[in-house]
Amino acid sequence: MNTDEAKRVLETALLCAREPMSIHGMKKLFAEVDAQGRPVGAGVGADTIKILLEELRQDWDGRGIEIVSLASGWRFQSRPEMKPYLDRLSPEKPPKYSRATLETLAIIAYRQPVTRGDIEEIRGVAVNSQTIKMLEDRGWIDVVGHREVVGRPALLGTTRQFLDDLGLASLSQLPPLQPLAEGPDSRSLEALEAALNDNFDRAAASAAADDLATSPVEVPIRDTLDDGIAEAGQHNKDTNDEPN
Repeated sequence: MNTDEAKRVLETALLCAREPMSIHGMKKLFAEVDAQGRPVGAGVGADTIKILLEELRQDWDGRGIEIVSLASGWRFQSRPEMKPYLDRLSPEKPPKYSRATLETLAIIAYRQPVTRGDIEEIRGVAVNSQTIKMLEDRGWIDVVGHREVVGRPALLGTTRQFLDDLGLASLSQLPPLQPLAEGPDSRSLEALEAALNDNFDRAAASAAADDLATSPVEVPIRDTLDDGIAEAGQHNKDTNDEPN
């Protein structure tokens, strides 16, 4: 198989994939097997695939769609500058997450691993259990361990799904922040919220392109929350938790 043919195979697989493809998954595209299913030949190595991906990236340079590397693999997605045009196809804007939810997610993303108590200390209010559950159900956070203190509270961290939905390959690509002050600091929380929201806005362009691209990958960024969400910082009188 020559280089051009190999690139066509990769391009087709990426455009048709429902999820980001890992290098290991791409190697399977070129794995020859005999009648018993045993590998025949060396196939195409990871280094060669990375070179082909870089060539494909250059081939698509200047177009409305680009190849990006994410935490869980590679995929095609629309470029951020295409977002204003794609928004015209879906002019209705979904509601944003509540500030309480966004602050909780931002603290986990920038300070992980953290416990629920750490989050409450930074925000200065109790964390609603439904907020944590919603982020877990979304696939954005998960328990990554337990702190070795009395009660062994769960340590929370972000997931690969979180990075994929933001269009990132690693946490280092999140906007840098000044060191957070100890204890509640409204300016620090505003910086956390603004930095994370910036990446939500960038990733929204990718979500809008899903209906147009050949690949049916879905990257919804904001969910519709229940009506009647109270402002962050207001406590639930029965549970002393903040509303979601």
